[in-house]
Parts: sequence; C-alpha cells; structure tokens
Amino acid sequence: MTKLSDTQLVILSAAAQRDDRNVLPLPGFLRGGAAAKVVGALLSCGLIAETVTDSQTQADAALNRIWRNDHDGRAIVLHITDAGLAAIGIEPAGPDSAPTGADEAPSAEAPEDAPAKADPAPKARTPREGTKQAKLIEMLRRPDGATIDEIAAATQWQPHTIRGAFAGALKKRLGLEVTSEKVEGRGRVYKLPVA
Repeated sequence: MTKLSDTQLVILSAAAQRDDRNVLPLPGFLRGGAAAKVVGALLSCGLIAETVTDSQTQADAALNRIWRNDHDGRAIVLHITDAGLAAIGIEPAGPDSAPTGADEAPSAEAPEDAPAKADPAPKARTPREGTKQAKLIEMLRRPDGATIDEIAAATQWQPHTIRGAFAGALKKRLGLEVTSEKVEGRGRVYKLPVA
C-alpha cells in the first residue's frame, strides 16, 4: 500500500465525508503548483479519479468544486475512488459507491441548511528528540530556567537566533509561552511552563 502524506490523508478524509465524494475544495493552505502535485500523485495511485460532466461551468482559481475543463469546455470534477476509501480505512458502501450525480455540475454554493464549517484545530506539534530546539525547550523547562548566554553555550546559537526561536518556533509553531524575569546575579532568565 502507498504511504500517504498528512495532506493526502486530509484530502481523502474530507472527500469521503462529502455526499458527492468530491475531492474539492482542497484545504486552504494548498494552492497552485502544490495542489497540482498532490492531486497528480493521488490520481496516479488511483485513489482519486476525474469525472467529466456535461456542465460548461468554468473551473475557478479557488478550486471550490471544478478541477479543470476539458478541450470541449466541459467541467471535470475529482472524486475519491473505492481504492481511496480503502486507503483511509473506509469500506466502500457497495458496487456503485461512485459519487451520485456525476453528470451534474456540483454546486459552487453551500446549501442554506448546511452548518457553518468550523476552523480545524491546529495540529499539535512536538519537537524531534536530540535537536537543538529540544535542548532549548529542556533548558527552559528547568526550575531555574536559562539565560541567553547559557542557551548560546549549549546550542552554539547566536543571541538573536535564540530570541527568534522564542518568537517563531516556540511561540508561533509550538504554541509555547516563554516568560522572563530579572534574577539578581544571573540577569534575565527565560522559562517555559513545565509540561
């Protein structure tokens, strides 16, 4: 079986939950060349397939429902195949589990009675073991914390790199809040809450 990336799993899972099994819309972070690459890989594995419709609806840049148009201008939609369902552990409903209404153009608007989509929760990230970032977090979680100079000595990073890691990697990516306080004899000491 093909090993699927997180992005491919998200796309296939979302398609499996839709009544028409349409792969589109793709996740908001996936656009342009990246979208084409991921979709191309799923097509080549047979996990999704293209369906030509009789509709002349034009594909849109936002990739809401129509993937592309063929040479005659007909809309082409993407749908998850039985192999795609099996790849994510879903048993196909039956022999005709293909999407219904393949000859109809999918609606670009959500039905009025459809619930509003909630923003997905951010994926929890954890640093890899044995990295400088893991060492930084370990030092900041000590009861007495760490100074910039102590971190620089342990990681061989420049002070500006350490401050950037506090704001970028720790706060923005990992959601960790670094606190600081002046300690007599040590200077400014930085700490993280103990996990």
